[in-house]
Amino acid sequence: MKKLRWQILIIVLTLILVGVLLVTQEPGQQIFLPQPATGGVYSEALVGSISRLNPLLEQNNAPDRDVNRLIFSSLIRFDARGLPVPDLADSWGVSQDGTIYNISLRPNAFWHDGQPVTSDDVLFTIEMIKDDSSFFPPDVRELWKNVEIKQLNERTLQFLLPEPFAPFLDYLTFGIVPRHILGGIPAGEMPAAQFNLSPVGSGPYKFERLVIENGQIAGLELSLFDGYYGNKPFIEQVVFRYFPNTQSALAAYREGEVLAISEISLDSLNQALASPSMSIYTGRLPEMSMVLFNLNNPEKPFFQDENLRRALLMGLNRQRIIDRLLLGQGIVADGPIFPGTWAYYEDIERVVYDPEAATNLLKANGFSIPSEGGSVRADPDGNPLSFTLLHPDDAQHSAIAQFIFENWSQLGIEVTLEAMPYEQLVNERLAARNYDAALVDMNLARTPDPDPYPFWHQSEATGGQNYAQWDNRTASEFLEQARINTDYSVRTRLYRNFQVVFARELPALPLFYPVYSYAVDQQVLGVQMPPLFDTSDRFQTFARWYLVTRRAPEATIEIQE
Repeated sequence: MKKLRWQILIIVLTLILVGVLLVTQEPGQQIFLPQPATGGVYSEALVGSISRLNPLLEQNNAPDRDVNRLIFSSLIRFDARGLPVPDLADSWGVSQDGTIYNISLRPNAFWHDGQPVTSDDVLFTIEMIKDDSSFFPPDVRELWKNVEIKQLNERTLQFLLPEPFAPFLDYLTFGIVPRHILGGIPAGEMPAAQFNLSPVGSGPYKFERLVIENGQIAGLELSLFDGYYGNKPFIEQVVFRYFPNTQSALAAYREGEVLAISEISLDSLNQALASPSMSIYTGRLPEMSMVLFNLNNPEKPFFQDENLRRALLMGLNRQRIIDRLLLGQGIVADGPIFPGTWAYYEDIERVVYDPEAATNLLKANGFSIPSEGGSVRADPDGNPLSFTLLHPDDAQHSAIAQFIFENWSQLGIEVTLEAMPYEQLVNERLAARNYDAALVDMNLARTPDPDPYPFWHQSEATGGQNYAQWDNRTASEFLEQARINTDYSVRTRLYRNFQVVFARELPALPLFYPVYSYAVDQQVLGVQMPPLFDTSDRFQTFARWYLVTRRAPEATIEIQE
């Protein structure tokens, strides 16, 4: 009772104190709330090294893309759901037949040296992209070679496509470079240009200087560009420093050299989580791991049975793979279109781990243990459920393959594991359709439009990327129509129908979407991590991040009489 009296006394005294403060508060006096303010220096450890700060040459180096995201602009960008939003282009229009795109540039866009951004710069950039010596992938170069471009005036461009192609906007996200600086340099000589280490862009930040230590580039500095056309960021200066791995970046953070780390690898995740001052942000990567089946393999006819494929998925503990082998850094996958995007169907059928139901499904469909004994099931024609699972020869994929082997062995399925270098797996085995089953990763980085056509349309079964050789006319029709219709509401419906068919037949087994982990000190405020189409997309909301606050009278609470 004595303890209870003390608690009651403390509560009463607290109420009296609050009452006194309210009574003595003058009428109309304002209580100021902290608001973001311009200022501060944000420093980040980039895991990797600098190559060339030029969007024409950034394809194979993520740290370059990270820096370029703040220096350069593109015609359009994509939001977290994969929908196009204006950047240098303030508007665009598409003809009814989907073959003509008119793009209008902002009149207030300027390069960091004060020159205006015009359609000449866009034309020059595209000429560099489609050159045979370009660093861009062959399919991108080929697309631009088949697009006719008309310069209507210095602010307007017209793109004429040979046929409707709804994902075309994906190809307008390249960083624009200045013609007045690079115009005299042939594409083949671009990698040696001085511009690559002293870039001039039109983005929110301008390049200031390289940080040189012991004769090596250790980092670089960017400053706010006052002439930027978009929302002005709060952070005044950005400093990037390069480190060979996450461990060395973590050491730099502990020493107070940086406020953030560009990538937290799995082997460093627990250390990062143990840091009390560090916040870990995660975002879904544009990748998916899956098991492909050779559906047209005459030696393994049982793969054509969708009930077998469903049983294999039901007997696979995908969440355990994520928890045990990825330290929780993954999301169970339900189909070939990424969750959170405009094309994803929220009500897609989800297959849960249920080994008992998987066993019962196998039995009900004639996949049984032979009467003469043994532990391997056979199909109704007596073919043993025995096959080889190819997988990349790195440690993580090998561990995942071993886990799959153990799960399926419990169902009475005999799996032989075969490891090989990833390029060899794709180019020599999948491309030749010379395989039974394969553990693969589908990487759709920097392509926000889902466009599953290349991987699942029946026309791609021979010579294309439909390595499973799935031959479903209904699904193919949905993909055909979604590829030529520019109405997002229509495309959403078509992709929903495609996902329903995919979930019913399961031509491949979706495993998981990996996630990306990014570490930021708690003093950096306003940080948000959207789903990613590239790791540089973590800067999509950078304009709203801040380090400095102010007492803003326009955001106040007034106490009235």
